Amino acid sequence: MKTLVRWARAEWGPLYDTVRGPLLRRTWRAVPLASTAVGLTATLHFVQNQSWGYGFVQDVGAVRAADPLWLALLRTPLSLFVPALDLPVWGALAQILFVFGIAEICLGRWRTLALAYAATLAGTLYARVGIWLGPDSPLGLSSSDAHVVDTGPSAAVVGLAVFLGLRYGARFTTGAVVASMVAEVLVKENLAGREHLAAIAAMLVLWAISTARRRSAREEAGSVLPPGEP
Repeated sequence: MKTLVRWARAEWGPLYDTVRGPLLRRTWRAVPLASTAVGLTATLHFVQNQSWGYGFVQDVGAVRAADPLWLALLRTPLSLFVPALDLPVWGALAQILFVFGIAEICLGRWRTLALAYAATLAGTLYARVGIWLGPDSPLGLSSSDAHVVDTGPSAAVVGLAVFLGLRYGARFTTGAVVASMVAEVLVKENLAGREHLAAIAAMLVLWAISTARRRSAREEAGSVLPPGEP
């Protein structure tokens, strides 16, 4: 039992310590972005399940590779909050609240939003590249995938989870998320699974860039210390 506790502290301790204080002091007010994202996703889910609202949501927030690129980019901001019609919305809402909330506290509101959009955009752009490569390529997609709607919030959730895990040293959790996404592609070959992997790849690149920048800043800060200072 003690070994498990030590492992849990090593895996999630830094993340827990960062999140605990703001949540205790401000409760739900500490995560306005996550709360807004949940509300917007729930609203869009309700609207798109109405006969009068489905077409509207498709027009403003559904992204497909068959769409012109300019239109896809125009719809991308709202597409982040359009949940899949064939999946339970409550699971998506819980994931958004949990992952977006932790990211908002740990990374800041605007950085969280930027990373979420980067993950979503990575999947959107990969779909176009994959269709161009064709089904004969290991990274390619079938032409029929051009008419499938992008993943919505799930790519952002996966991407943020991976970035947070790497940033706060939760290596096992990060590996589990990546492994589950790989298994999804192997078991159920679909566009969503491929886009999740594209989102993960984008987060790995951004994390590597962020790590290199922080290391460079530390080295520069050390180089300007006066002689004899540690």
